[in-house]
Amino acid sequence: MNAENRRVAICPGSFDPITLGHLNIIRRSAKIFDEVVVCVMLNATKTSPMFSIQERVSMVQRATERYKNVRVETSDILLAEYARQFPNAVIVKGLRAASDFDYEFQMNLINKKINPDLETMFLTASEKYTFLSSSVVREMATYGADLTGLVPDELIPEIEEKAKLWRKN
Repeated sequence: MNAENRRVAICPGSFDPITLGHLNIIRRSAKIFDEVVVCVMLNATKTSPMFSIQERVSMVQRATERYKNVRVETSDILLAEYARQFPNAVIVKGLRAASDFDYEFQMNLINKKINPDLETMFLTASEKYTFLSSSVVREMATYGADLTGLVPDELIPEIEEKAKLWRKN
Protein backbone atom coordinates (compact mmCIF):
# COMPACT_ATOMS: atom_id res chain seq x y z
CA MET A 1 0.00 0.00 0.00
CA ASN A 2 1.47 3.35 -0.98
CA ALA A 3 1.71 6.26 1.44
CA GLU A 4 -1.24 8.09 -0.11
CA ASN A 5 -3.58 5.15 0.59
CA ARG A 6 -2.44 4.45 4.14
CA ARG A 7 -4.93 5.29 6.84
CA VAL A 8 -3.05 7.37 9.41
CA ALA A 9 -4.42 8.38 12.79
CA ILE A 10 -2.88 11.15 14.84
CA CYS A 11 -3.44 10.79 18.57
CA PRO A 12 -2.40 14.16 20.01
CA GLY A 13 -1.97 15.09 23.64
CA SER A 14 0.35 16.44 26.25
CA PHE A 15 0.66 13.01 27.94
CA ASP A 16 1.92 14.48 31.22
CA PRO A 17 2.06 11.55 32.01
CA ILE A 18 0.55 8.95 29.69
CA THR A 19 -2.30 7.02 31.37
CA LEU A 20 -3.97 3.68 30.74
CA GLY A 21 -6.88 5.69 29.32
CA HIS A 22 -4.56 7.18 26.70
CA LEU A 23 -3.18 3.73 25.94
CA ASN A 24 -6.70 2.36 25.52
CA ILE A 25 -7.44 4.96 22.82
CA ILE A 26 -4.05 4.36 21.14
CA ARG A 27 -4.52 0.56 21.16
CA ARG A 28 -8.02 0.83 19.70
CA SER A 29 -6.80 3.28 17.04
CA ALA A 30 -4.01 0.86 16.11
CA LYS A 31 -6.67 -1.75 15.28
CA ILE A 32 -8.54 0.64 12.98
CA PHE A 33 -5.72 2.49 11.20
CA ASP A 34 -2.65 1.34 9.27
CA GLU A 35 -0.45 3.71 11.24
CA VAL A 36 -0.91 5.67 14.46
CA VAL A 37 1.23 8.70 15.19
CA VAL A 38 1.11 9.63 18.84
CA CYS A 39 2.02 13.30 18.84
CA VAL A 40 3.26 14.68 22.13
CA MET A 41 2.20 18.29 21.87
CA LEU A 42 3.49 21.36 23.62
CA ASN A 43 0.41 22.91 25.24
CA ALA A 44 0.76 26.66 25.70
CA THR A 45 -2.10 26.70 28.24
CA LYS A 46 -0.39 24.24 30.57
CA THR A 47 2.16 26.34 32.39
CA SER A 48 4.04 23.85 34.56
CA PRO A 49 4.20 20.32 33.20
CA MET A 50 5.55 17.63 35.51
CA PHE A 51 7.65 16.06 32.75
CA SER A 52 9.78 17.66 30.04
CA ILE A 53 8.79 17.04 26.44
CA GLN A 54 11.71 14.60 26.07
CA GLU A 55 10.62 12.65 29.17
CA ARG A 56 7.04 12.45 27.90
CA VAL A 57 8.15 11.23 24.47
CA SER A 58 10.32 8.56 26.13
CA MET A 59 7.47 7.40 28.39
CA VAL A 60 5.02 7.21 25.48
CA GLN A 61 7.56 5.29 23.37
CA ARG A 62 8.09 2.73 26.13
CA ALA A 63 4.35 2.40 26.77
CA THR A 64 3.52 1.87 23.08
CA GLU A 65 6.48 -0.20 21.89
CA ARG A 66 4.33 -3.37 21.77
CA TYR A 67 2.17 -1.82 19.03
CA LYS A 68 4.05 -2.28 15.78
CA ASN A 69 2.07 0.32 13.82
CA VAL A 70 2.46 3.09 16.41
CA ARG A 71 5.19 5.71 16.42
CA VAL A 72 5.78 8.72 18.64
CA GLU A 73 6.60 12.23 17.51
CA THR A 74 6.46 15.69 19.03
CA SER A 75 5.30 19.02 17.71
CA ASP A 76 5.23 22.61 18.82
CA ILE A 77 2.98 23.85 16.01
CA LEU A 78 -0.79 23.84 15.70
CA LEU A 79 -2.20 20.34 15.31
CA ALA A 80 -4.03 21.24 12.09
CA GLU A 81 -0.74 22.42 10.58
CA TYR A 82 1.18 19.40 11.86
CA ALA A 83 -1.39 17.05 10.27
CA ARG A 84 -0.74 18.46 6.77
CA GLN A 85 2.32 16.23 6.42
CA PHE A 86 0.11 13.11 6.45
CA PRO A 87 -2.17 12.62 3.43
CA ASN A 88 -5.73 11.82 4.57
CA ALA A 89 -4.84 11.90 8.27
CA VAL A 90 -7.54 11.62 10.89
CA ILE A 91 -7.25 13.11 14.36
CA VAL A 92 -8.39 10.60 16.99
CA LYS A 93 -9.54 11.99 20.31
CA GLY A 94 -10.80 10.10 23.32
CA LEU A 95 -13.90 11.36 25.08
CA ARG A 96 -14.56 10.68 28.76
CA ALA A 97 -17.64 12.84 29.32
CA ALA A 98 -19.97 15.32 27.65
CA SER A 99 -17.69 18.16 28.73
CA ASP A 100 -14.86 16.59 26.71
CA PHE A 101 -17.13 16.55 23.67
CA ASP A 102 -17.95 20.26 23.99
CA TYR A 103 -14.26 21.19 24.07
CA GLU A 104 -13.17 18.72 21.38
CA PHE A 105 -16.04 19.74 19.09
CA GLN A 106 -14.82 23.35 19.29
CA MET A 107 -11.27 22.22 18.55
CA ASN A 108 -12.53 20.21 15.57
CA LEU A 109 -14.21 23.31 14.12
CA ILE A 110 -11.04 25.36 14.57
CA ASN A 111 -8.91 22.60 13.02
CA LYS A 112 -11.30 22.41 10.03
CA LYS A 113 -11.01 26.16 9.55
CA ILE A 114 -7.21 25.90 9.45
CA ASN A 115 -7.07 22.61 7.52
CA PRO A 116 -10.40 21.86 5.75
CA ASP A 117 -9.27 18.37 4.70
CA LEU A 118 -8.59 17.27 8.28
CA GLU A 119 -11.11 14.92 9.84
CA THR A 120 -11.57 14.13 13.52
CA MET A 121 -12.84 10.87 14.96
CA PHE A 122 -14.02 10.60 18.55
CA LEU A 123 -13.64 7.37 20.51
CA THR A 124 -15.48 7.11 23.78
CA ALA A 125 -13.34 6.11 26.72
CA SER A 126 -13.70 2.62 28.09
CA GLU A 127 -15.89 2.76 31.17
CA LYS A 128 -13.07 2.05 33.61
CA TYR A 129 -11.12 5.09 32.38
CA THR A 130 -13.86 7.74 32.28
CA PHE A 131 -12.51 9.34 35.48
CA LEU A 132 -8.86 9.16 34.49
CA SER A 133 -6.74 12.10 33.35
CA SER A 134 -3.09 13.08 33.53
CA SER A 135 -3.97 15.81 36.02
CA VAL A 136 -5.62 13.23 38.32
CA VAL A 137 -2.48 11.07 38.08
CA ARG A 138 -0.21 14.03 38.85
CA GLU A 139 -2.28 14.97 41.89
CA MET A 140 -2.38 11.41 43.19
CA ALA A 141 1.34 10.96 42.62
CA THR A 142 2.10 14.20 44.45
CA TYR A 143 0.36 12.79 47.53
CA GLY A 144 2.03 9.40 47.23
CA ALA A 145 -1.14 7.50 46.27
CA ASP A 146 -0.96 4.09 44.56
CA LEU A 147 -0.90 4.56 40.77
CA THR A 148 -1.54 0.90 39.94
CA GLY A 149 -4.25 0.59 37.30
CA LEU A 150 -3.89 4.23 36.26
CA VAL A 151 -0.61 4.30 34.35
CA PRO A 152 1.57 1.60 32.78
CA ASP A 153 3.23 -0.39 35.58
CA GLU A 154 6.70 0.12 34.12
CA LEU A 155 6.32 3.91 34.44
CA ILE A 156 5.12 4.04 38.05
CA PRO A 157 8.57 4.36 39.70
CA GLU A 158 9.54 7.18 37.32
CA ILE A 159 6.28 9.05 37.94
CA GLU A 160 6.56 8.60 41.71
CA GLU A 161 10.14 9.87 41.74
CA LYS A 162 9.28 12.89 39.59
CA ALA A 163 6.27 13.67 41.81
CA LYS A 164 8.53 13.84 44.89
CA LEU A 165 10.75 16.39 43.14
CA TRP A 166 7.79 18.29 41.69
CA ARG A 167 6.14 18.54 45.11
CA LYS A 168 9.26 20.22 46.51
CA ASN A 169 9.15 22.97 43.86
